[in-house]
Amino acid sequence: MPTLRIHPEDNVLVALDVLEKGAQLPHGVVTQSRIPAKHKTAACMLAPGDPVVMYGVQVGQATGHIPAGGLLTTRNVTHDVAPFVVRRGEYQWNPPDVTPWRDRYFLGYHRSDGQVGAANHWLVLPLVFCENRNVHVLKRAFEQELGYGVSTPYRRQVAELVDLYQAGASLEALRSVEPGVTIDRAARRVFANVDGIQFLTHTLGCGGTRQDARALCGLFAGYLHHPNVAGGTVLSLGCENAQIGMLKEEIRRRNPRFDKPLLSFVQQRHASADAMLRAATQDTFAALVEANALERRPAPLSKLTLGLECGGSDGFSGLSANPAIGHAADIMVALGGRAILAEFPELCGVEQSLVDRCERLADAQRFANLMQHYAAAAASVGAGFDMNPSAGNIRDGLLTDAMKSAGAAKKGGTAPISAVLDYPEYASRSGLHLLCTPGGDVESTTALAGAGAQVILFSTGMGTPTGNAVTPVVKISSSTALYQRLPDLIDLDAGGIIDGVDTIEEVGSRIMEFVISVASGACVSKASQLGQQDFIPWKRGISL
Repeated sequence: MPTLRIHPEDNVLVALDVLEKGAQLPHGVVTQSRIPAKHKTAACMLAPGDPVVMYGVQVGQATGHIPAGGLLTTRNVTHDVAPFVVRRGEYQWNPPDVTPWRDRYFLGYHRSDGQVGAANHWLVLPLVFCENRNVHVLKRAFEQELGYGVSTPYRRQVAELVDLYQAGASLEALRSVEPGVTIDRAARRVFANVDGIQFLTHTLGCGGTRQDARALCGLFAGYLHHPNVAGGTVLSLGCENAQIGMLKEEIRRRNPRFDKPLLSFVQQRHASADAMLRAATQDTFAALVEANALERRPAPLSKLTLGLECGGSDGFSGLSANPAIGHAADIMVALGGRAILAEFPELCGVEQSLVDRCERLADAQRFANLMQHYAAAAASVGAGFDMNPSAGNIRDGLLTDAMKSAGAAKKGGTAPISAVLDYPEYASRSGLHLLCTPGGDVESTTALAGAGAQVILFSTGMGTPTGNAVTPVVKISSSTALYQRLPDLIDLDAGGIIDGVDTIEEVGSRIMEFVISVASGACVSKASQLGQQDFIPWKRGISL
């Protein structure tokens, strides 16, 4: 079929391929103009003020007359959603058959608190932006010598360009120099059981509100408590708002018996920056020796937490990659594990279905409160959820925030919601969690890792290079064309669902197999191969 009606109550059709003017569609609909792939055409005549319905929910409102077969655009459709109410739901879940997964396991790093890591990283982090320079100094000192530097051919290319330039070569000759041979630094890694030393920098820690400092410390506490982390080196200036004492308070909130090595260095207590860095280098190296003693051992899949994310979404994301991720999340929840769905601006319009899936009325109320507060805060600065779709989203068929949200929510599968978290809280219950974050890819993935996600499943319709410092980010493409065009960015292809050669369940099962491989260290995600270690804390303002 050239089009898809996602839900029986929908009054629009999704074009699965380019539809030329005059194309015959089901129920006697004839296209009135060329309909690009991923875009929508009206299944019936829509008058101004009529609701636009996709996925069975209102995703917009017609602002002009749209004939049956007419193309929906930002000129004739605007963002609009139906109201929702908090109520005690009677949600009945039909979990997927997890028989094939019950006896499966992954090979992970067992922590004393019962968590199991999919990786074994050491963190070096600053409590204030004043220490970013010192973090970079340590990064240069450790990465290359220990074999953690990202291997690229560009350094050799630059060296050859310098030689040619100094020899008086022409611009034409300089432009013809190709990248050199990549050096495999992993082959000379000093610590075989330490997957990486991650050096995080940021622009916070002082000068903002006390709430900003507390949120930053909470985020860092989540990273240090994270099962993928062996311990950390913390650099502090000494006079900032984000004090080491505050960080330790936040760690105890997440784990009162926290016993990982935590090395702290306050610059203002040392004779010089050099003296502090020498001490940090020596102590960190000794801690790495101890972290290297840990080895991977089998663990049940119930010990895994999946982060659910989308970025660079297109009109196919909600039909292929997102529901496939949702099926994988359902499998994980049915096995007793966890999944975390974030990006609250991209849940606008589907609140009622999520409220009704909450197991506890208190969580339903908390979700409603967080959504309403977020919307009000955006309105207070002249913004709104309607501003969420990016230019790329709109170009590829996502015209309104609600249209984007209805597809984005599919990443959460169908499981009941066991907890609702505010940023930067940590997931501690089994089941599906909702986590309040912005819709920005890096802010959201940063928060998902801080909430304990050991592997992040990231759907994309246009190609997004986002990664994370401590959590592998697995990219799933919404179309086969994207998978083939960007093989250096994409791990898995969900495009077979659009092409009719795969089912959502089949792709979801393949995602689960890939998760097990990544969590066991047998496979490295493309983002990790590229050294994509993004980290942007959310300064609790308006970010859509």
